[in-house]
Amino acid sequence: MAKSSKHNDWKERLNVVYSTNPNFQYGTMNTDETETLSPNQQKLRVQLDSKNRSGKVVTLITGFVGTDDDLKELGRMLKNKCGVGGSAKDGKVIVQGDFKQKIIELLKQEGYTQTKPVG
Repeated sequence: MAKSSKHNDWKERLNVVYSTNPNFQYGTMNTDETETLSPNQQKLRVQLDSKNRSGKVVTLITGFVGTDDDLKELGRMLKNKCGVGGSAKDGKVIVQGDFKQKIIELLKQEGYTQTKPVG
């Protein structure tokens, strides 16, 4: 079954019930990603966290402003240098284990001068 020439994807129109306007064009909201700040302008906070993690400690880096790709690249670099796993999403980088001091030093070497420890 071939797709019709009209773009009729119902998932893009989930919140539109009905329109009587014959010229109605459903527009999607384009969420432009914010531009990534340079490392010396980033105000990153590094802290240890064990909430909702079965008592296991992780190092949490918050405050990153930029695209998801740049955040994932930062997370990849930190996880690689520490030799552990983790994740990078929603403006946060989670590194498994207690690497607070090592991560602060790594971030300063990479040019993140406004990095500060929390707690």
